[in-house]
Amino acid sequence: MATFTRMRVAAEKPCALGYPSDLTDAQWERLTPLLEEAPRVGPGRPRRVALRAVFNALLYLKQTGCGWRYLPHEFPPRSTVHYYFHQWTADGTLPAAMDRLREATRRRQGRAEPPTAAIIDSQTVKSAGVTAEVGWDGGK
Repeated sequence: MATFTRMRVAAEKPCALGYPSDLTDAQWERLTPLLEEAPRVGPGRPRRVALRAVFNALLYLKQTGCGWRYLPHEFPPRSTVHYYFHQWTADGTLPAAMDRLREATRRRQGRAEPPTAAIIDSQTVKSAGVTAEVGWDGGK
């Protein structure tokens, strides 16, 4: 006689196919206190989107240079990502998060946390028209 064995649904595993721009677990641990919002009191919907996925989408946009409409479907909707981009840029969270990541990378490389040098690109162009007698514009 055949016996019935109840089938169990396997736990869903996170997608292992990430992007090179995705945060590592150590980077996410460093950014979590900065990105987590205070618990909402009062009316409004609770957040349903993972902030790590939003930040990974912003890093993907930065690295690839693609437009908002070309954001892959693995990320939250572009309107949600754009909302957080606007909010984090306005309140200074996004620059602070990028500073934390840069400082950790520099510390790991044994360098000073704040950058000590900068590259300034300039070009000298020949002036035209009325100022032709002056010559090369060295004031740039």
